[in-house]
Amino acid sequence: MNPDLNLLHPYPFEKLAKLKAGITPNEKLNHIALSIGEPKHQAPAFVLEELVKSLPAIANYPLTKGIPELRQSIANWLTRRFKLPENSLNIEKNILPVNGTREALFSFAQAVINRNEDALVCMPNPFYQIYEGACILAGGEPYFYNTSAETDYLPDFEAIDNTVWQRCQLIYICTPGNPTGAVISKKQMQWLINKAEEFNFIIASDECYSEIYFNDNEAPCGLLEAAAEMGNTDYRHCVVFHSLSKRSNLPGLRSGFVAGDENIIQAFLKYRTYHGCAMSGHHQHASICAWNDEQHVIESRSIYRQKFNTVLEILSPFMDVKLPDAGFYLWARTPIIDTDFAQQLFAEKNITVLPGQYLSRTTENINPGENHVRMALVATPEETTEAAHRIKHFLETGEF
Repeated sequence: MNPDLNLLHPYPFEKLAKLKAGITPNEKLNHIALSIGEPKHQAPAFVLEELVKSLPAIANYPLTKGIPELRQSIANWLTRRFKLPENSLNIEKNILPVNGTREALFSFAQAVINRNEDALVCMPNPFYQIYEGACILAGGEPYFYNTSAETDYLPDFEAIDNTVWQRCQLIYICTPGNPTGAVISKKQMQWLINKAEEFNFIIASDECYSEIYFNDNEAPCGLLEAAAEMGNTDYRHCVVFHSLSKRSNLPGLRSGFVAGDENIIQAFLKYRTYHGCAMSGHHQHASICAWNDEQHVIESRSIYRQKFNTVLEILSPFMDVKLPDAGFYLWARTPIIDTDFAQQLFAEKNITVLPGQYLSRTTENINPGENHVRMALVATPEETTEAAHRIKHFLETGEF
């Protein structure tokens, strides 16, 4: 067996299951899960119709690079959404469809890391644990940069020493952040792009939450947008990851894409031809419909806005929590240890939340996720409102 498998940490939901084991929750209350970031909004009907209509495509092996029509729809969406120069994205060179961002974020490290060069892979802390696992199984060493309340949950790239950048081969950024919802500014991205140019590392920007935001006039910036505005229109060192899971409420479609630097994308394509992970043909046709339409995204975003406003109105007087920059998570401080909070909330109110320390690593005696919980506002407005009232009552009556 690969000995590096022994270096992998248990997944957060394994830890959560152990935390809840043996507890009998309040049976008078139905269970409400705020722990998993699985959108529960209605999937777009026109996408599902296209999925059924395109089922005959299952009779053919799909191409790893996807059909040209899908890559063109992705290029069009990126250009519209991030105001990229027309034709700066070549669908043969800069874009690659993938089966959701999770598998792509993981396999990407396997393709780009040179394990013979004492590689560092930088990643946020707290974080999406796929980054860490990808790094370890690619033969790299994780380097965690904290995103804590002291920096408004944003990375402080300038505080990272040049000795780290010298060993860095890949840096994962997540914007909007999971779990914090913090959005990295264009200025920060451009600083990082200049650093990547200086030290020759790759920036992998996980932007799967980019379409869930609260001010229609302040859509989160993307890495390709930042690059283009500084004249880097061949997107050197830059790769972005996007998905239909959150944007279009289609987590089971397993549809996303990777786009950016031609040389990196072509190397990743070569890897994927061996990986055997081409997207099914009927999923590709359905994805075209989703990327070509914005109205369903606008409507879904409006529902999230409503839920956040309601939940925050209920919880803010009793809990240290505020509206994130974007995304569908509340990153709330807890009045007691986060694991105790989650355990007691489950027992008394039959609500599951995810302890923040399960999403973080301890560095320099600090775990930036401790005394926080992640709450995913993915359920219906009625359920999330009910959950907020239960949490409020829990906070009012608990002895903290």
